[in-house]
Amino acid sequence: MTYLPSGSAAPPSPAAPTLPAVPPQGTPPPGPAVMPERRSARAELTDRLRSASTTEPGRLRIIGAVIAVLVIAFGAVTAWQMAERSSAADDVLHRSAPLSSDAAAIYRSLADANTAAASGFLAANEESPKLRQRYQDDLDMAAEKLSTAAGASRGSGQSARYIEKLNKLLPEFAERIESARTYNRQGLPLGGAYLRNANDLMQNEMLPAAEDLYEAEKKQLNADYADAKAYPWGAIALGVVAIGGLVWAQRRNYRRTNRVFNHGMVVATAAGTVVLLWLAVGHTFAYSGLSGSYDDGVRSLNALNDARISILQARSSENLTLVSRGAVTVPEGKPKAGEDFYDVEFQKQMAALGDKTKGTLGAAWKLSEDEAGDAPVDRTVFAVTEWKKRHTAARTLDNQGNYDAALAGVIGENGDQSKATGDCFDLADKSLDKAIAHEQQDFRSAAEDGRGAMTGLPVGAAVLAVLGATGAVLGIGRRLSEYR
Repeated sequence: MTYLPSGSAAPPSPAAPTLPAVPPQGTPPPGPAVMPERRSARAELTDRLRSASTTEPGRLRIIGAVIAVLVIAFGAVTAWQMAERSSAADDVLHRSAPLSSDAAAIYRSLADANTAAASGFLAANEESPKLRQRYQDDLDMAAEKLSTAAGASRGSGQSARYIEKLNKLLPEFAERIESARTYNRQGLPLGGAYLRNANDLMQNEMLPAAEDLYEAEKKQLNADYADAKAYPWGAIALGVVAIGGLVWAQRRNYRRTNRVFNHGMVVATAAGTVVLLWLAVGHTFAYSGLSGSYDDGVRSLNALNDARISILQARSSENLTLVSRGAVTVPEGKPKAGEDFYDVEFQKQMAALGDKTKGTLGAAWKLSEDEAGDAPVDRTVFAVTEWKKRHTAARTLDNQGNYDAALAGVIGENGDQSKATGDCFDLADKSLDKAIAHEQQDFRSAAEDGRGAMTGLPVGAAVLAVLGATGAVLGIGRRLSEYR
C-alpha cells in the first residue's frame, strides 16, 4: 500500500467549466397587456346549441321550444288579425254605415227643403201648414244629422270641412227663403228673385258639399268592408306550419320509441287544428255575411238613395220652372241653348231615374231580393211614369199662356192635388222611403250575421294556443324524463 507523504498538498481538482459571458439585458419597454380574445354571446349560444343537438335530450328540448313558439305565434297572430277584422265589421254596422246613411239623409233633407220651399212659394198665401211643416222638418233633420256626423265622423279633414260648410250655409239658405216668402206674400216680384237666389245657393254650394260628404262616408264604408273581409293569410300560414311541425314531431317520436301517441302532443295538435278550422270556417261565414250585406244592402241602398235624390231634384226644377216663368234659359253654346233651364234639368233627372230596365230605378229593381223590396220600387216606377205624362200636360198649358191651369197641374187646386204632378211626387217619395227602410233592415241582418261569425274567435284562439303550447311542452317533458 502506498501512502501519501506526510504534509504534502492535495492534488488539484479539475476546474469547473466557465460559462460564456452574457451581456446585460435592459428592462423591456412597457406595452399593453395581451388579453385573451372574448367570444360573442351569439357564438357561445351557437356552440351550446350545436353541442345540445348532438344528444337526443338536447334535440328534444330544441324541438319543444320551436313548436311552442310556433303554436303561441299562431294563436297571437290569429287573435290579432281576427280582432282587427271584428272591429272593422263592428265599424261597418255601427259607424260607417250609419254615417253613410246620415250623409244621404242630409242630402235628401236639403233637397226636399228646397223643393218644399218652392212648392210653398207657388202656393203663396194658400200654402198649407203641412207643406210649411215639411219644410221646417227638413231643416231640423239636416241640422240634426250634421250634428251627429260632426260628433261621430272620423273624417278625414275633408268630411269635417264639408260639415262646417253646410252648418254655415244652412242658416243663410233659410234666411233667403224667408225673404222670398215675405216678398211673395206682398205680391212683389222680388220674392221670385230671392227664391232663385236661395235655389242657386242650394244647387251650387250646399248640395255639392252634401254630395261630397256622402261620397267621403261611402269611401270610408268601403274601406271598413275591405278590412273586415280581408282573409287572414298570415294566421292561416302560421297555423299550417305549426300543425305540420306537431305532426312531424309525433312521427319522429313514433319512429324512435314505437309509441303511437304522446298525450301532450296530441292535445297540442287538437288545439291547433280547432283554431285553424275555427279561423277558416268562421271567417268564411263572416265573409259571406258581409258580402251579402254589401251586395243586397249597401248597393241597393245606394241605388235607392240616388233615385230619391233625382226625384227631389226633378220636383224642385219643376216648381222653379213655374216660378221663373221662362226667365232663366240655357246659356248659348250649350246643348238645348235658349230652352227653359229648369225644365231641361227636370228632363235630365227623369232620364237618370229611368224605369225597370235602366237608370237608378232599374238598378234598384234588379238589386231587390224579394217581393217586399220589389213592391215599393214598382210603385215608384208607376208614379214616375204618370208624373211624366202630367208634367207634359202642364208644360203644354204653360206654353199656351194658361199659367193658372199649369200651376194647378203641378201643385193642385183648392188643396186637391189628386190630378197634379205633386201627387205623383208624393207617391214616388213615400215608396222610395219604404224601399230604403226595407233594404236597411236587410243590410243590418246580414251585417250582424257576418260580425257574429267572428264572435269569440280572438279570445278563443289565444286560449287554445296557450293550451296547445302547454301540451307540446308537457309532451316533450314526458320524453325527457325517460333520460333521467
